[in-house]
Amino acid sequence: MATERETFGGRLAVIMAMAGSAIGLGNIWRFPYMAGEYGGAAFIFIYILASIFLSLPIFVAESIIGRRSGANCRGAMRKLAPGSRWKWLGYLSVFTPMVIVSYYSVVGGWSLDYLVQALGGAFVRNDAETVSNTFSNLITSTWTPVICHLGFLAITVLIVAAGVKSGIEKFSKFCLPVLFVLVVAIMIFSISLPGAKEGISYLLKPDFSKVTAKTFAFALGQSFYSLSLGMGIIITYSSYVSKKENLFVSAAGTAFFDLLFAVLAGFAIMPAVFAAGIEPSSGAGLIFQTLPFVFNKMGMAMPWLTSIAAILFFLTILFSALTSSVSLVEVGVAYLIEEKHIKRGWACLWIFLITGALGILASLSFGPLSNLHIFGKGVFDFLDTFSSNFLLTIGGFLCVVFVGWKMSKSDVQDEFTNGMTKKRNNKIFDVVYFLMKYLAPIAVAIIFVTNLIL
Repeated sequence: MATERETFGGRLAVIMAMAGSAIGLGNIWRFPYMAGEYGGAAFIFIYILASIFLSLPIFVAESIIGRRSGANCRGAMRKLAPGSRWKWLGYLSVFTPMVIVSYYSVVGGWSLDYLVQALGGAFVRNDAETVSNTFSNLITSTWTPVICHLGFLAITVLIVAAGVKSGIEKFSKFCLPVLFVLVVAIMIFSISLPGAKEGISYLLKPDFSKVTAKTFAFALGQSFYSLSLGMGIIITYSSYVSKKENLFVSAAGTAFFDLLFAVLAGFAIMPAVFAAGIEPSSGAGLIFQTLPFVFNKMGMAMPWLTSIAAILFFLTILFSALTSSVSLVEVGVAYLIEEKHIKRGWACLWIFLITGALGILASLSFGPLSNLHIFGKGVFDFLDTFSSNFLLTIGGFLCVVFVGWKMSKSDVQDEFTNGMTKKRNNKIFDVVYFLMKYLAPIAVAIIFVTNLIL
């Protein structure tokens, strides 16, 4: 007898789960850096436009695939395009998040280690040189990054193992409000620091001299990746959405919360960085190298307050990493449950073993396995580049082409309007459908070509 498929408990649960997937480490380190590097407020404005007119339609397209099929990524293609080559899109949508979570959990493990150190007051208590060497000492060691990676991944699969409603939904409903409270608390601390004004200006002051074709491509890319497009996550999560829910409202709500968190994170980080007199850097270094030094420098004048701020910050990093990793793992788990008929607990164990093993190689690629290269890159960097520059863009492109050109317009409209019962959706359907069918595929192709060039 087939087990009844779980669904999310309502619109709030849907938005919380999908926003949790979208809100991750990219919002915290990548968005503030990109905004400052490519025009400040001008970049943010372009990012908002890209989210509304390009990324949101792709999000809706993936949502339509998921809810229309009511199945995992592979099952969706079997139901909507039986016997066709579109099955490979299904397999790709399962494979991609498994690659991502294998190295993403390594970064999540770093955040776990840093939270433990913050709880012990290490960033305030230790001297500046020790704090500055914390990150390099962590990633080049053997056992600590592996243990932290596996610990983070274990927390993730335990949440997923509890199920859609009891695990993912409950965790998202708890974690998202806490995340916003934490990032607001850090923002208040950050903008109150002496010299923080320059950091605020860094984000808000439009610098049109920095706006180039690259700005548009990067703003679109940031929006694309931040909303978890091309990863199979939206297809999987949407398959748990009730037929009564308004897909477009859920998609718009997710995009809004994702953007809001990114902006709040920018004001939580950049003012503190400038207050400490440190030039902002890109990538994970902004979190794991620069900010501990910021906390150390601020701790000389305000030890207790700075220690609390450090704890809150790395707790925020951990929670944001978990909300994304949970969604990544669920894609593979749903596939194993529905296609291979494996029970949820065992499916979670298989995903833990497979991604955990690959993640161990990634976690050691900065230390003992630093001489192991794939196409000239370490394991971690290769997995990151391979997934970000190729798997995601190809997956997102194929999804929007599938909805715009393979599915019938009447089926797409039926899902978008809930069988014509959502009158407001019906009024904007033609606009959204045009964006999905024509503009979005071109935009994704631009991202792909830009990534190849840059």
